[in-house]
Amino acid sequence: MSDAKTPPPTVWPTLRATDARALMTFLADAFGFVESAAYGEGDVIHHAEMLWPEGGGIMLGSDRNDGSPWTLRPGTFGAYVVTADPDGLYERAKKAGAEILQEMNETDYGSRGFSVRDPEGNLWSFGTYPGEPIPS
Repeated sequence: MSDAKTPPPTVWPTLRATDARALMTFLADAFGFVESAAYGEGDVIHHAEMLWPEGGGIMLGSDRNDGSPWTLRPGTFGAYVVTADPDGLYERAKKAGAEILQEMNETDYGSRGFSVRDPEGNLWSFGTYPGEPIPS
């Protein structure tokens, strides 16, 4: 959802999960994220990428005590995701069992969207607002 003044997304938010494989399945089923990479051993996901079909994506991995300075507690992530079809996505998320935190609504800045919590406790807000263009 970009135009000549609004660049495509290139920021990749990251998160850790107690059960990364289950979360990846949920993100695919509930929201339509597409798995593009998953590296690990057994039940441990060292690095995975989930693409958002409308642009951008997230990176995630299993919560593990491996001495990495990049440690995030599961369930502490939050993201706003731009979608052209908030109503369809809302129905999909409800059907998949996402906990609805904010029902479908219209904002005073022109977005239509909703907010949910995934099974790990992460917060997701989906809406039509693509952000403001880069200032000239």
